[in-house]
Amino acid sequence: MFESVSCTYTYLLGDPETKEAILIDPVYEKVDRDVQIVTDLGLNLIYAANTHVHADHVTGTGQLKKRLPQCESVISAVSKAEADVQVVHGDVLRVGNVCIEVRSTPGHTDGCVTYVCHEQDVAFTGDALLIRGCGRTDFQQGDAAKLYDSVHQQILSLPSHTKLYPAHDYKGLCVTTVAEEKSFNPRLTRTKQEFIEIMNNLNLAYPKQIDVAVPSNMVCGYQEIVEEIRRSRDNGKTN
Repeated sequence: MFESVSCTYTYLLGDPETKEAILIDPVYEKVDRDVQIVTDLGLNLIYAANTHVHADHVTGTGQLKKRLPQCESVISAVSKAEADVQVVHGDVLRVGNVCIEVRSTPGHTDGCVTYVCHEQDVAFTGDALLIRGCGRTDFQQGDAAKLYDSVHQQILSLPSHTKLYPAHDYKGLCVTTVAEEKSFNPRLTRTKQEFIEIMNNLNLAYPKQIDVAVPSNMVCGYQEIVEEIRRSRDNGKTN
């Protein structure tokens, strides 16, 4: 599922037998859509998980928890963000018969994780690895050397046919594979030093929503807190 402002993908995984499900990287403005789809499919949403503390959109986890009280929020413990379940490297989330391994993939932020479903041969890479790209490393504890190691050791080490689903895409693409990225990723096929040089010279614009998104996402994106942060920001602009 796609959110067009921040070009964010949200992923819904469900077990057809137990009807338990998980949403990965939900977006605040798309909670109505997500709840409708979960309801239509007769699923029991037990987890709303984030791959990291996003800077380009506000998470929908807080609102999903209000609408679907059985749902628990999930995020990396390293991120220091609030959540019902704080995961660490090696943890396994169980959604019915589906097992989801948590792999720590820092570098974009310290708290980035990749969710891997080995039986289904899929991984959800967040911003650590994008299709023919990767997350930026110039803010939020970004570290290009750490990101290079994370992606090569924890994502590109998966079987070559593993399908990779990123948190964002800006060119209309939606899935890649380990084999493709090992062959064609213009940044991560370079040496580590070359990669660091590339990342240190991207000169990217400041994320438009970061001043609202990061503080909101540290507290699970609850509506009242999000609105308070937005009011504070707007008042600062007018003073």
